Amino acid sequence: QVQLVESGGGLVQPGGSLRLSCAASGSIFGIYAMRWYRQAPGKQRELVAGITPGVKANYLDSVKGRFTISRDNAKNSVYLQMNSLKPEDTAVYYCNADIYTTAGTGRRNYWGQGTQVTVSS
Repeated sequence: QVQLVESGGGLVQPGGSLRLSCAASGSIFGIYAMRWYRQAPGKQRELVAGITPGVKANYLDSVKGRFTISRDNAKNSVYLQMNSLKPEDTAVYYCNADIYTTAGTGRRNYWGQGTQVTVSS
């Protein structure tokens, strides 16, 4: 069993900052790519940022220069530092990761339960 648990969401004013965290736990052998997605009401889920084990990152165009993804392989964790937040960043943010378990069943994709980020004055 593998779990991804997010934390750090909340209500913030436009221009403010939040830091999301996601920790993976369970029967983990190794973690490949880790990602943050978001889904706003009435919209499709979209990839916000991703990071490889080699710490190569990619970002959604609308968050480039404002968001930074990072990971701590020793803690099986990924983070999303969000600065200069805008109302259009309001969404449920989900952690996602490709994980090899100790069961030897190959690499599988896992999702967290999501954390709400609301940007409003």
